[in-house]
Amino acid sequence: MDHLAARPRHDFTTISVFVQDLDHPNEFLLTLLDAFHTRHPSVFRTVFHQASDWLRPLLDRFQSVEVPGFKVALREKLSTAPDAWKQLGNDHFFSIVRQSPLKLLFIVDEFPDLLVNMARNHPRLVSEFLAWYRGHCLRPGPRNDNIRWLLGGSVNLSSTLDALGDIDLINQFHDSSLPVLTRAQVEEFVQRMLSERQVPFQRQVPGAVAEVLGRPVPYFLQMITQNLYRLWKREKRGLVPADVRASFNDLVVSSAARDKLQHFYSRIQAYYTEPRRSAAYDLLAALSLSPNGLPRTRLWQRFEAVLNAGGIADPEHSRRQLFNRLLQDLENDFYIAEIAAERKQNPRYDFASGLLKAWWCKYYA
Repeated sequence: MDHLAARPRHDFTTISVFVQDLDHPNEFLLTLLDAFHTRHPSVFRTVFHQASDWLRPLLDRFQSVEVPGFKVALREKLSTAPDAWKQLGNDHFFSIVRQSPLKLLFIVDEFPDLLVNMARNHPRLVSEFLAWYRGHCLRPGPRNDNIRWLLGGSVNLSSTLDALGDIDLINQFHDSSLPVLTRAQVEEFVQRMLSERQVPFQRQVPGAVAEVLGRPVPYFLQMITQNLYRLWKREKRGLVPADVRASFNDLVVSSAARDKLQHFYSRIQAYYTEPRRSAAYDLLAALSLSPNGLPRTRLWQRFEAVLNAGGIADPEHSRRQLFNRLLQDLENDFYIAEIAAERKQNPRYDFASGLLKAWWCKYYA
């Protein structure tokens, strides 16, 4: 998303916002308006001063577009009408932004967090906000609209909306996941990074990195490669496959990795409702202790045990549906992956990331 924001295509101008900590439509609109003002102050001032009687006094008050008090004043103005967000969005955002001469791509990062926060703090607004937002995304049609949207998140948007009961209110979007780096790409990355720095290494080293990482998170691929480089700088010798395992073990306990990996643990608490939350923690703990993953039947048995312990006696078809959705969510959110099918009906699952598995086993098994 950062790459696209910095390198827009097809004459689009990008406006990127981060909404992880927001919980109200007013905050969403404030963030969009402030980002537009910050990114294109002269265009913002021209368009909104002419068309928005609501914003015109504020723009007159802050003659300089560089005045940092603009966002504060905008927030104060919004706070006087917390329930008027829909009219504000209709009349003073969408209708006016569409008068802009720019083709605009709004990149909204962590959109699922906004919805989860809204469901927690303002539950009555979630469906209303999504229906309103969906209407503006559908009308006018793309050929007659200068606005496009890219919504992103570290958790799956569809499963978040499904849990909230609002999946049908945002089905106009194309759902796309980032492609997983292949083993060949991982090996090429390691080989190029080390070779360009004149680091000697045995030919098995790039493959060893791919082996220990499993499905690689790019950030951790970069970190383990940096660790290998530092090892070479420190010991002044060629790298061997055993160095990869040593660097991997160091990475598991490093504070840098822990800060990133803790997010994977904490977001289950934030996004998975009971009993899926308890079941997810149980299944992941069991998988982290397994050398080669577990078959689906074994995961189902553990899932049933969690439900029984919680006194949940739903019909079997309901329990199966909940189990299937949990596995789907854990796959979509990059926790697990299907690694082998012993039988067509009984595939084997394991952690998608070798690093996450080792870390989970050390701290949460």
